[in-house]
Amino acid sequence: MTAVSPRRRREIVDALRRGTVPQRGLDVMAVGLDRFHAALADELDVVAEGGGVFKAVRGEYGAGKTFFARWLAETAKQRGFATAEVQISETETPLHRLETIYRRITENLATEATGPSAFREVIDGWLRVLEEDAIAAGADTGDRDDVSRRTETILEQRLAAVSRTAPAFAAALRGYREATVSGNVETADGLAAWLGGQPHVAASVRRVAGVRGDLDHFGAFGFLQGLLAVLRDSDYRGLVLVLDEVETLQRVRSDVREKSLNALRQLLDEIDAGRFPGLYVLITGTPAFYDGTQGVQRLPPLAARINVDFSGDPRWDNPRAPQVRLLGFHRDSLQELGERVRNIYASGSSEAQRIESLVTDTYLDGLAGTVAGRLGGKVGIAPRLYLRKLIDILDKIEQFPDYVPTEVANVTVAAAELNEDERAAIGDIDAVQIDV
Repeated sequence: MTAVSPRRRREIVDALRRGTVPQRGLDVMAVGLDRFHAALADELDVVAEGGGVFKAVRGEYGAGKTFFARWLAETAKQRGFATAEVQISETETPLHRLETIYRRITENLATEATGPSAFREVIDGWLRVLEEDAIAAGADTGDRDDVSRRTETILEQRLAAVSRTAPAFAAALRGYREATVSGNVETADGLAAWLGGQPHVAASVRRVAGVRGDLDHFGAFGFLQGLLAVLRDSDYRGLVLVLDEVETLQRVRSDVREKSLNALRQLLDEIDAGRFPGLYVLITGTPAFYDGTQGVQRLPPLAARINVDFSGDPRWDNPRAPQVRLLGFHRDSLQELGERVRNIYASGSSEAQRIESLVTDTYLDGLAGTVAGRLGGKVGIAPRLYLRKLIDILDKIEQFPDYVPTEVANVTVAAAELNEDERAAIGDIDAVQIDV
């Protein structure tokens, strides 16, 4: 059986029961991703050494784009990175509003030790590191004023580079430290919110640090630079930023689409220019987004930077390329995923023996075929429903001593169980055999 902690097991099972991608424990479910591991590890090392990486992932619905992104994020956290996942949407998180993207980064910032939002913890940790460095440099631990003076000197040294490009970020950090040291909780809270890009911070709070207004589109890149500097000085190896569901740009107004694609190009150019040392950006999208007329191809400079020829044999796809493709699930990989999930479930169940005897590899293979058949034979869109059905079966075996799973041929998929993307992927839902 796959060895996982009780907490990770619970998080995985609970997420699959809801039909969502787990936030943790994805390494034990990463079927078919081995071919990317070495290339991604090398790219993370580049970022940890002060470089920057921009990576695009393509795949149809069900190919595992969100899973891939979270798997990368979890791998990065285990290697000492901070991560942030941002879902792009026209109304809540438009890509062309960089100040909103930055705010979502701070709201979703996570580390191996702290889940979202770890932003305040990172800032406080940075201040502790400054104080420790001051003491290591010879500050008298018995003299708080001496420690404070030396800490302030080091703070100014560390913020020198940030001050040149984002003076407001540096000023707010100074104000936050002063408010924290003096015990002014209200001011510290307000400045932490302002540093995180939150709007509508009281003017009285901002005046303490000598800053004005809210973060705007043009200041967002500078604040991101400041955040990367704080992470670096706090002994994090960098930041992995996932921009998920970028393909939604295809459905927005043409002017908004143009601005968003240009913002993406600008971000890529800034990474290549070395402005964001320690940043790894991963975007996900469908093939139509990368190849269609309403996506990347509308901005030739962006297309030229990330286009890859995928006309050849998938076996020779280059995982080091700026764009990689996910081929989705087939019957064998779907069964392997089912076996891993069954083993994870059984590893913490009092009914492990019954589970293994009732949910055999043969049963899992039949269940995979049945669920895919209910979806018109499209195995690629079956994983979510397949795993949800499997968890339901395992739950019943664990709770009811007399329960025996029905023949896989009797497993049904109701129309109400499908989400919008699954319906779109199936196409003509009336032409598919779905029991209602």
